[in-house]
Amino acid sequence: MILRFFAALFLIYAFGFLAFAVSLPAPAAKTETDAVIVLTGGAGRIDRGIEVVESGLAKEMFVSGVDPEVKPAEFAEQFEVSRRTMNCCVTLGYLAVDTRSNAGEVAEWLKEKEFTSVRLVTTDWHMARAYSEVSGSLPEGTTIVRDAVVSHPDLGTLFLEYNKLLASEISQGLPD
Repeated sequence: MILRFFAALFLIYAFGFLAFAVSLPAPAAKTETDAVIVLTGGAGRIDRGIEVVESGLAKEMFVSGVDPEVKPAEFAEQFEVSRRTMNCCVTLGYLAVDTRSNAGEVAEWLKEKEFTSVRLVTTDWHMARAYSEVSGSLPEGTTIVRDAVVSHPDLGTLFLEYNKLLASEISQGLPD
């Protein structure tokens, strides 16, 4: 009986992993939002956020999880952001160190701005957990558009992220 239980549990886990690995999200359509939220950590994320702002699909961009040593001028130079765009439209967040703290930092910024729609930009393999964490911290009624940066993750990256997603989902369900 116990062996069957563990076998069934393993099959659920394995099929869940398979579904996660083959259904990575894609970039979003050209949907307008009030802001674009970029979580640092993967190639192409910041470039995608800048592209969204410069194309007029979002008014402002918040970059969460920036290294405290990075100055706005250095950021602008590295990512070729014009001074006008940096001044009007880009805010750097320095407090987050992981996905959960990204969610808190994003929520605080959005409360100040009173935006009702955001585009979440992160890597395709990170999107499920990032969306879960961020959506759980935002005010009710906030619309989130998922905009995944396409990558080519290896099996190890997918396995680790799937387990982080499961742990995140379990921990969010626990009482505070």
